[in-house]
Order: sequence, then structure tokens, then C-alpha cells
Amino acid sequence: MSYWVAVAGKGGTGKTTVTAMLVKYLLSKGKKPVLTIDADPNTNLPEVLGMQSKTTIADVLKGIIENPGSLPTGVSKGEYIELKLEETMAEGEDVDLLVMGGPEGQGCYCFPNSLLRNIARRLSEHYPFVVMDNEAGLEHLSRRTTDEVDLLLVISDASVRGVRSAARVNDLVRILDLKVKQFGLVITRAKGEPEGVLLREIEATGLPLVGVISYGDTVVEYDVNGLPLL
Repeated sequence: MSYWVAVAGKGGTGKTTVTAMLVKYLLSKGKKPVLTIDADPNTNLPEVLGMQSKTTIADVLKGIIENPGSLPTGVSKGEYIELKLEETMAEGEDVDLLVMGGPEGQGCYCFPNSLLRNIARRLSEHYPFVVMDNEAGLEHLSRRTTDEVDLLLVISDASVRGVRSAARVNDLVRILDLKVKQFGLVITRAKGEPEGVLLREIEATGLPLVGVISYGDTVVEYDVNGLPLL
């Protein structure tokens, strides 16, 4: 049975970077293969991992909507899409990647999210670890993309505003009664250990502080030059 880690938080706090670093750490410890999932419609994880997604859930849906005659007889829409996505998932030596992509139609993410959950759950049987990078904000929680995970890492930069946003993620998870076994707060772009007002805000979130990541010029350099963190 696979161990699921979901990464969430406010935009610009380093969710995708933390996701890639976590994948790199798991690989270094021999915890492979790893299934990575980019559940953010604004797809960035493939570039950070140095992988190229062959297709996305949104791409497959768009193709079926534009060409409904391509759907084979005797197969449901959901079954056909799941089959297509299994065939086109990006595969690496130790990391495989599944990408949701943008919405179908006028901004509706409901069906892609539902398919993402179904496909990911079935595929995850073949991986000891699954790491999912979620979109910014709280919408993915309300759509239950991040339901039933072993560890939810909430990412915040070293600011009061960012930490308060992390607290709202924690609150919504509990309001929706999502099945999250463990929570952890990770502070990024820190200049030393949190103290004073920031530390009090962190304590007020109710989230255990599991990591503080200092600002790193190397990460910025890699980002500027488009180099994968792996």
C-alpha cells in the first residue's frame, strides 16, 4: 500500500519546489519508484522534475469533446479516458508523472479532479510513495482532490500573511472532514528560525512545524535558468 503526501498552500510559497525536493529525498533513500501528480492546472511540476508530460487529463477530455466519435462503442467515457491516460503517463527511470492540466469547457475542474482521484488511486498500487503537488488556494480541498492522504504538508513563506493562509488550509481540512492522517507546516525562504510575531502565528495555526527551509540562491539560480531540481 502506497504512502500519500500532498503539498498545499498559498501561491508563490514554493509548493512545487518542496514537492521536487521531497521526490529527490525519497529517491536518495531508495524509496522508489515514486508516482508524482501535478494537480495544479497551472502546470509547473514537469519542468521542475525535468520530465515532459505526454498528455494531461484536460488534453484527453478536450480531444473527446471535440471529437466525440473517437469514443469506442461498449466503453464508458470514464473508462476510456482512464485507459488513455495510463498509456500516456510520463515515465522516468524512478519517477512517473501524471498531470491534470487546465479545465475543460468554461473553467469546470470537477470532472478532471474526479478522474484524477480515480486514476491516481488505481495506479498508486504500484508505487511505495505518491507525492501530489496541488494548486494554490483552497479550491482543491473543497473539490476533495487531496482527500485520503497520509501526510498533508502545508507550505508557507516566512511571513505572517503566509502563515495565516496556512491556518485557513488547516481549518478547511477539518471543516470538510477530509481523511488526512498527519499534518505538517513547512516554512520556506526563512532567514533564521521563526521567532516573535511569526512564531506566535505559527503556533496559532494548530499545525506542527516540521521544517524550516532557508532562502537559497541555488534554487533561484536553477529556476532562472530553467534547470530541473532533480
